[in-house]
Amino acid sequence: MSHDCFRLDDSITLLPVVHGCGQFARAAEKWLLNHPFDCLAVPLPNSFQSPVLEAVNRLPCPSIVIQSPSELDDHVEDDDSEDDLSEEDSMGNDRSLARPSMEGFVSPLDTLESKRSDSRDQGGWVADDEYGESSQEKFYEGEITDEMRREFFEEDGDEFDEDDPDFEMEFESEEYMPTSYVPIDPCQAVIAALRFAQSERIPTAFIDLEVAVFEAEVSALPDGFALREVSLESFSAAVLPAVSRPELQQTRDRISAMASSLRKLAKKYKHTVMVCSIEHWPWIREAYQDVENEGPQDEDFQEPEICSVQENTLVFLLSELPYITGVYEEGRIITIEQSASTAAIDGIKRLLMSARASYMADLGKRARRITPLLLSQCLKYIRNLTLLDSRLTPDLYTITVAAKQVLGDQFAIHVVEAASNYPFVEELPWPALSMSTDCARVPDGDMVEMVNRLAGNPMQWRSIELNRRPLKSDLKNWQMQWNPYRQCSWPPEDDLIESFRTRVLDRARASLGADLARSEKFSTSLMDGIDIRETLRHWYDGSLYVKIQPPSVGHLDACIMLFDSVANPRDYPWRTTWFAEHQGESTLAFYATDYRAELLGPGVAVATYGGALFLYPPRSIPDIWTDESLDFADTLEDRLVAAACVHSQSKQIALLSPKPPSSTWRKWAKRHRKTLVHVPMGQFNDGVIQQLRTVHVLNGQEVRSYAAHFIRKV
Repeated sequence: MSHDCFRLDDSITLLPVVHGCGQFARAAEKWLLNHPFDCLAVPLPNSFQSPVLEAVNRLPCPSIVIQSPSELDDHVEDDDSEDDLSEEDSMGNDRSLARPSMEGFVSPLDTLESKRSDSRDQGGWVADDEYGESSQEKFYEGEITDEMRREFFEEDGDEFDEDDPDFEMEFESEEYMPTSYVPIDPCQAVIAALRFAQSERIPTAFIDLEVAVFEAEVSALPDGFALREVSLESFSAAVLPAVSRPELQQTRDRISAMASSLRKLAKKYKHTVMVCSIEHWPWIREAYQDVENEGPQDEDFQEPEICSVQENTLVFLLSELPYITGVYEEGRIITIEQSASTAAIDGIKRLLMSARASYMADLGKRARRITPLLLSQCLKYIRNLTLLDSRLTPDLYTITVAAKQVLGDQFAIHVVEAASNYPFVEELPWPALSMSTDCARVPDGDMVEMVNRLAGNPMQWRSIELNRRPLKSDLKNWQMQWNPYRQCSWPPEDDLIESFRTRVLDRARASLGADLARSEKFSTSLMDGIDIRETLRHWYDGSLYVKIQPPSVGHLDACIMLFDSVANPRDYPWRTTWFAEHQGESTLAFYATDYRAELLGPGVAVATYGGALFLYPPRSIPDIWTDESLDFADTLEDRLVAAACVHSQSKQIALLSPKPPSSTWRKWAKRHRKTLVHVPMGQFNDGVIQQLRTVHVLNGQEVRSYAAHFIRKV
């Protein structure tokens, strides 16, 4: 049978998986469903059995089981070998800090100078241990400054002495040894297998070695997305040649201990299945065949405890994105096969659709239209970026970058928020813990280093520049500090909308000349080009006709832009007239949404245009919203058109709107000896229109010096 490659003998079967992969979690459930067994073994110590199974029973709500490192004195053996130490080692040398190898441990100070790396080998110093073996220690390699020392000692309430020779000894204390944890994550294959065994009332065995300080050894593995096309057996066989022998002595001891436990389970159960890491699969098989090796003894350890996880930090706990994890969990209700094959792809699509819904609800009329074409381009961009990273499944950084580049900063913020949303959260009876990158704040308030016992592929945390939403407390302070008698615009937006005004006037002039165009029979010149229509009409006589386009006549100094043609006065309570700051700007009268309802920063607010009137060159006019001579206009649009007819000095007025001007507006223009030249809004890109409708209001010109930090592009 195809699964015989996983069998060690008639009683033991190894099921290799990649930890932290939703595809492998669903594939493991499917495999266990199709192959009967009477015992499930997992690569976790026996001390974790009770808390892990208790937490698994609360799924799909995620949680965490943590185990603090044991005291150094509890697991350092005192035997006769100490008498063999050299005199130099017994005189206060560094080897007097006898402790287990800390390979894989990264000091908290590393985060001050270096970014997180995928590589496990950071270098360090090598010294002979008390058994004559060589062990590689990892320490902070950068320069330790006085400020760093002072900050370190001040946090512990100690006095700092720059000349203290015991500084290094105090820093390398057990306080900074990592705390190991098991994530109770639905997309962890081991947790999914335990969940299946619990539902089927199948006995479970936790057979890993008890260690005082857990050391992780992780290497890069292929993407689990390939399981959509290949079987679990084929995937494992293809990866097998690339699996290297473990480097850490603790990992080798753990493998030996698990193999010894499997031999004991083989005598107790007819068929035991062990879910193990694909990195340990060949070496557990090798150790299992060595029947003379009984494995090392358990070390002293601290009892594990269960904690709930703060909802806003689940992204650091779950192996998949919280939203994708929710999609996998919803798929379990249908069938395991469908959830495994569609969640990876449909999950990204559903994530973008969910982000679009929240984006439209948040920005309303200011939001740009997220069309299926734009979503398709975003998905292609995500695919290309993922392939450039030599992966098949995108991460949060890739999705966010693509959303930012294709759909804007605001949409990218909603993508990040939607990706962090996990639907199956409930209150748990355990103390809460806050996760972060490789560390956590435990319930007693301390920050501790964390190491995952079920670590998957190495993760690389990258930063992307996105302006977050302001906090409610900040909004309240900014509203109290706002001076209602000071307003000014944001210059980059002024340049943008003035440039667009010029384009609208050019289109209006072109339409004026189009009405005067005529055709005539070709004689000596092609004039403005061949008139194809007239030439085909006179095809029977072989005549050639050309177009004559007379130059544009007239002067346009007024431009009306009606973005919302049927404007509700309640939606646009802010109505004002702004005057030009220099000769390159127009006199601007507009109606817009209330800027005070949406503050972005101290002295920075945003509103949305409903309609605007531009007069260029700029001139002084009465405020059209308080001018009693315009009270005959009933609606907001009527008042803009009436003001343009009164204050325009040219015979034509450009009107940009979705619909042609009404007969009433034409009568008003004729009464003032004016003509309305309609420019359809459909001639311009919808994304450009939505961007132009956004106006940022600053509370004074001095705010312009820092406003760019708070202004977010839609």
